[in-house]
Amino acid sequence: MVLGAAFWRFWCAAVLANVGDGIRVAAFPLLAASLTNSPAAVGFVAAATALPWLVTGLPAGSLADRRGARVLLVVSDAVRISVLVALVVALVTDVTSVALVAVAAFLLGVAETVRDTAAQTVIPRLVNPALLERANSRLVAGEVAGNEFVGPLVGGSLFAVGAALPFVANSAALAIGVLLVLSVPTALLTLAAPGAEAGEAVPSGVRAGLAWLGHHRTLRTLALAAALVALADSAWFAIFVLYTEARLSLGPVGFSTLLAVGALGGLGGAWVADRFIRGDHHGRVLLVSMALTTLTPALLVLSGTVWAALLVVVVTSGAFGVFNVAGASLRHRLVPHRVLGRVVATWRTVVYGAAALGALAGGMLASQRGLEAPFALSAVLGLVAVALWWRPSHEARSA
Repeated sequence: MVLGAAFWRFWCAAVLANVGDGIRVAAFPLLAASLTNSPAAVGFVAAATALPWLVTGLPAGSLADRRGARVLLVVSDAVRISVLVALVVALVTDVTSVALVAVAAFLLGVAETVRDTAAQTVIPRLVNPALLERANSRLVAGEVAGNEFVGPLVGGSLFAVGAALPFVANSAALAIGVLLVLSVPTALLTLAAPGAEAGEAVPSGVRAGLAWLGHHRTLRTLALAAALVALADSAWFAIFVLYTEARLSLGPVGFSTLLAVGALGGLGGAWVADRFIRGDHHGRVLLVSMALTTLTPALLVLSGTVWAALLVVVVTSGAFGVFNVAGASLRHRLVPHRVLGRVVATWRTVVYGAAALGALAGGMLASQRGLEAPFALSAVLGLVAVALWWRPSHEARSA
């Protein structure tokens, strides 16, 4: 069986959207730093970029369950293009300010929450159920390639030529993505999921998704374990740049190289994840991948070398890619389509909130206990996550 032309058109649109997101990952901090020398102001822009999931994530899930994915995908990207064009005009006319950049970052993030949530509800309609793991594997691989590798590289390079160029490229990528989404047969983006009962009522409100996830023991436990994994991963990664400077004597080029190699590890892990999951091994794959993601960083407590750091970024990124594919596939197989958007949004809001807390905790712990402390914290949190998921991992079934 093959994934089919409709899936690959959707995949190309998703990759272009993620390349745009990666461009902004590099361009927004650079733009903010070019406008002000205040760390607080630069941090304000970063917060505006991260805030939308915590503020609008749950409503985005409710919207995804009540409106057609085709409309939401096109409208959310059209909104992002409009915001980017307005930002480009502001840059060209030299009326840009930190406040304006923060507002643009926030609006782009809000539209991104809607698009990403709606996109997750589409996958079960685009492919045969037997191919869900392969489809998610390819999508996560594309997300890693765009967000962590191609996008930041393009964003940083274009910004060096002209401040407006990254945002022009971002809007162009989104415009092409919209055309690709419109080329996918309308029925695949609007019809009920296969197997849905005719006339099945759609529960209203954000609480329906929260209630469903709260009552499903396996996915509820996995969501908590995923939050711990995100907390652990963010705790050490938040201070990793400082660690590479102080302990490994690496400058910006060395740090960027480590991140690029890590992104390749994540891409590879996501691309082959479906081979590990093949059959009904979601639970065990999730257990192993969360252990590798959280326990491997402790290696830097024992061996502060460049080679150890290289091993850490490759293994953790690869394992995290596998973890994301297995988690998404299990959700797609277990969650009824009528609440899928809200469950996905709830999941991501919890995980992203945990990641934000992890970054704060890692910074505070490193300032008080030393730069190696967050790596040890990651291992402790990882052991808790593994213990939490140990029994469900043997009971989890995808159908």
